[in-house]
Amino acid sequence: METSLLIIFVLAVLVLLLNLLLRTKKKEPLPLPPFPGSWREILATQSEFYAQLDEPSKSAFEKRIQQFLSQVRITGVKTTVEDLDKVLVAASAVIPIFAFPEWEYINLREVLLYPDSFNHDFEQQGSDRSILGMVGDGALNGAMVLSQHELRQAFLNKTGKANTAIHEFVHLVDKTDGAVDGIPEILLQRQYVLPWLQAMQKEIRKIRENRSDINPYGASNEAEFFAVAAEYFFERPDLLERKNPELYQLLVLIFRPSPAGPAQAGFTEG
Repeated sequence: METSLLIIFVLAVLVLLLNLLLRTKKKEPLPLPPFPGSWREILATQSEFYAQLDEPSKSAFEKRIQQFLSQVRITGVKTTVEDLDKVLVAASAVIPIFAFPEWEYINLREVLLYPDSFNHDFEQQGSDRSILGMVGDGALNGAMVLSQHELRQAFLNKTGKANTAIHEFVHLVDKTDGAVDGIPEILLQRQYVLPWLQAMQKEIRKIRENRSDINPYGASNEAEFFAVAAEYFFERPDLLERKNPELYQLLVLIFRPSPAGPAQAGFTEG
């Protein structure tokens, strides 16, 4: 009798240990299919960031695109989501964190595409539709809402300093440390936090005094300044470096581009 109980006990322990082992064992990611040629054409013609990368970095960027789309749904609300939209949303997500190979948007499960602008109640009709992008909270926690029209226009405009989709993904990066406050502590080394905070406050004052070429919306608060400045940094790095070298260098410390600079050689992983 005692022997039988001992055997049962040992078997139970072995089953428990096996279950724990299976739960803690990291799942191997499924191999990614070949990157579609049509998607590569979209990136080559629409994304200046991608076009400036060398071939190994382009392959890495394409892989990150696929990984993002395997984890986050892109859903159209009263509109049809095309491959163009999927690739542009994913590119907007990858661009800010391309230098961080292990980064995943753990706080995002779905991107909702509206045909055009919307209001704070997410209504698509009426004269108060002024919003082009928003990170959801409450019932929409884990979701992002973007204007499909604005998404496409931002990539078509090669001389502009704005990109709403990148702006919203930078908010998500900012949010990862627990606070949307314009200080991305998860990316920015501690010794640069105070210089970055001082630079933000200085530039916000300049915006309010009409002495800055940064989008006035950046003067709303530090979180919006960080997102607006990041748009500028990724869309027109050459112009930002010329107009505001101090701010440019601090953004380099945050997003860690290649030594050659984003205007010349794009960004490399690592």
